[in-house]
Amino acid sequence: MNGAKSEFDETLEPIMAPPPPLPLHGRGASANPANRFEALAFEPDAEDLPNDEERPRLTTKFYRDFSRTIIAHNDSPDVGFESSLNPYRGCEHGCIYCYARPTHEFLGFSAGLDFESRIMVKENASELLAAELAKPGWKPQVLAMSGVTDPYQPVERRLKITRGCLEVLARFRNPVGIITKNQLVTRDIDLLGELAAYQAAAVNISVTSLDPKMQRILEPRTSTPRARLDAIAQLRAAGIPVGVMVAPIIPGLTDHEAPAILQAAAEAGAQWAAYTVVRLPLAVAPLFARWLEEHFPERKEKVLGRIRHLRGGERLNDPRFKSRMVGEGIFAEQIAALFAAGCKRAGIGGRAKLSTAAFRRPNEQLALF
Repeated sequence: MNGAKSEFDETLEPIMAPPPPLPLHGRGASANPANRFEALAFEPDAEDLPNDEERPRLTTKFYRDFSRTIIAHNDSPDVGFESSLNPYRGCEHGCIYCYARPTHEFLGFSAGLDFESRIMVKENASELLAAELAKPGWKPQVLAMSGVTDPYQPVERRLKITRGCLEVLARFRNPVGIITKNQLVTRDIDLLGELAAYQAAAVNISVTSLDPKMQRILEPRTSTPRARLDAIAQLRAAGIPVGVMVAPIIPGLTDHEAPAILQAAAEAGAQWAAYTVVRLPLAVAPLFARWLEEHFPERKEKVLGRIRHLRGGERLNDPRFKSRMVGEGIFAEQIAALFAAGCKRAGIGGRAKLSTAAFRRPNEQLALF
């Protein structure tokens, strides 16, 4: 931090504030459910809960993450990538449905409000990345940013950790695929353009709904639908391959919007499209059910019933490979058919193919002279 006073807390102080009884403005979750790995949990008595006037504003806190590696590997057959990097753990975007929420429990936090207000920051991500790419044993391959949390969440505007990683990737010419809900990705068009010149960059803009009111409560700190479409247009104009992720599709809530999203994204310049259906692992299911009760009580049972139907009829989640991303049954078939027809009507084609042919190790290049 160049000798300046750090903005990060050095210790993880206990979070004792009781969960609010009503939705919090600008937050997806409204509670901190118990951590599945902790024996004790704090539950306030009803009379101790603050009313609207007394409720303190929840501020986001950032903590240093001391990870010693930055690249994560997986062998999943249905995520589309084998290696990824995540500059942040936790995500201030606060999407209520986020399947990554339970990962915060490994840090001693809750999957609820903690996930979106207690963010771990990998300050040295770019240095770790450069060290790993420089290793003789590194096999050039597409890196996904990000496989878990959004690399362009609000704090990235100040910290520029994702940008630092892109600078490293551009130096090595290692291909990268980005998934984001934030227009901030357009800030890095210069670096993405450098990589795209070598078929080494592609961006997926995630659009869940075109309704700004729905977006504000479903994904409270993300860019507006209009801003995301603008990001698609800017990226395409700069010659950077760009597609749209209609994800997640929530049956009974957002599924009807898929054709309109595809048409709008195609008009903005999206070259390909993909989708997933909503996944509700572990603590995400009760958090999502509570969110429905708070915002759409009249639709709650319909939405949960449709999700159960996608997951075999009884469960709200199915972790099995192949099935977990698209579901099964008649509603899954309807979603797939609707999406395919929407792509055809919008003229959306196939996904961009990235190449590792231009990969280089800068130190090796210098050694030639």
